[in-house]
Amino acid sequence: MKKFIFKQLPTLFLLTLPLFIFNSCDDDDDKFAKVIITAVGSDLDGDVVGDGGSTKESYTLFNPFRTVDWNMDITAVRGGSFNLHIEDADGNTVLNQTLEAGKGEDSRSGLSRLGARGQWTVTITLSNFDGDGSFSISPEDLS
Repeated sequence: MKKFIFKQLPTLFLLTLPLFIFNSCDDDDDKFAKVIITAVGSDLDGDVVGDGGSTKESYTLFNPFRTVDWNMDITAVRGGSFNLHIEDADGNTVLNQTLEAGKGEDSRSGLSRLGARGQWTVTITLSNFDGDGSFSISPEDLS
């Protein structure tokens, strides 16, 4: 019986070794970043949250006007950046703003540049984002 167990030890060792290796490795997949849309309709509102991860999400917003009122902020952010990029119905950039943790202000707002009426594309990019924030975009009639 002892002879059988000792002969099988190398095989048992080789079969269990991968379990120890894979379980002991540091896993960076725990990092995440997420855009959570809280209102869709004539306005687009949302929250951003992350734990050191990155993501890029795009949304469409029908804008019957030529500009949008926007704001974005980050709170309790420990790192990373939050970019808000908006293109008009013709694909022209009307807004491109970035907030970086620990660099400058933690909120921005204003009016976009004039653009073409129709379906506008809003892209939110979070890079190595660790914290939370929010944004809102509302079509604005300047007439």
